[in-house]
Amino acid sequence: MSTGGPPGTGRFPLRLRRRPVPWERQRPTWREARPAVIAAALKRAQARPSGNWYVLGGSRSVTADRPLGLTVAGTEVVAWRDAAGAVRAGPGVCPHLGAPLRDSPVRCGTLVCHWHGLALDGSARAGWEPYPAYDDGVLIWVRLDAVGGEEPLERPVVPVRPRPAESVSAVCSVTGRCEPEDVVANRLDPWHGAWFHPYSFVDLRVVEQPGPGDADDRFTVDVSFKVAGRVVVPVRAVFTAPGPRTVVMRIAEGEGAGSVVETHATPLAPDAAGRPRTAVTEAVVAASGRRGFAVARSAAPVLRPLMRVAAGRLWRDDIAYAERRWALRTSGRFPG
Repeated sequence: MSTGGPPGTGRFPLRLRRRPVPWERQRPTWREARPAVIAAALKRAQARPSGNWYVLGGSRSVTADRPLGLTVAGTEVVAWRDAAGAVRAGPGVCPHLGAPLRDSPVRCGTLVCHWHGLALDGSARAGWEPYPAYDDGVLIWVRLDAVGGEEPLERPVVPVRPRPAESVSAVCSVTGRCEPEDVVANRLDPWHGAWFHPYSFVDLRVVEQPGPGDADDRFTVDVSFKVAGRVVVPVRAVFTAPGPRTVVMRIAEGEGAGSVVETHATPLAPDAAGRPRTAVTEAVVAASGRRGFAVARSAAPVLRPLMRVAAGRLWRDDIAYAERRWALRTSGRFPG
């Protein structure tokens, strides 16, 4: 890094790159980004339990009058809020004549089928059986035991986050023609950051990576986020994979220490050509110990769209990375 070591938490978080290096002259990372290291970390992530929990979307996407519908691994799911504001979920197919419940309205906490008026309050009725659902304050989860096939967990494995009263969160979602493992593999390759996303990252160096026998995968990265021109914010970030479809980046040192970026991959129904589709839900939970951050939190409604735009720009690139990996992998051409 241009700062000469791991970042600190000084009075001024911004730094000026004194000797900026053009993109094509930065240090190559292809020798360090060993396919075997990435593949081993991916394999260990896939072996970790999820308890059959899948992310449906952001908490704010399920409102008092509008349900959220998603087809998870071929299973139609609908979620809505009951009269008390709690999330309810279940099959997205009406048991009467098969109406798509995602298109039905919510009235006083009851989902009312728009074909024939079957009213669902979240309890079993007329052949409709609910699924366990969980709202962690940032994301909505559903447990699908028939899909996951694991030993069920009472609650999803939610990463540790900054306290809601001291943070600002935003959720971005994109969909790609790939499988969840391709998304996770993308995130377990931190070496591509400054090469593939030069508009956001510079001076990237992976200072720690998991060894063959490590049970707790950690990729530690020193990197600078670009602000404007030569102005950057240096941080140390740690990537971990707490589950088979989740990768978490946590700011360990520098501005925003404790902030997290969670990437969750949810398998969807295949497209018309039979290719797999995956929904990527990325939750950014930003925090800062600086006094001025209280002002930022008060402006959260303005900040959230900006945070989503920034995450969406990165994922336009990264979903192409994941789709390319899937295409090569399934045709037997993937070199890793």
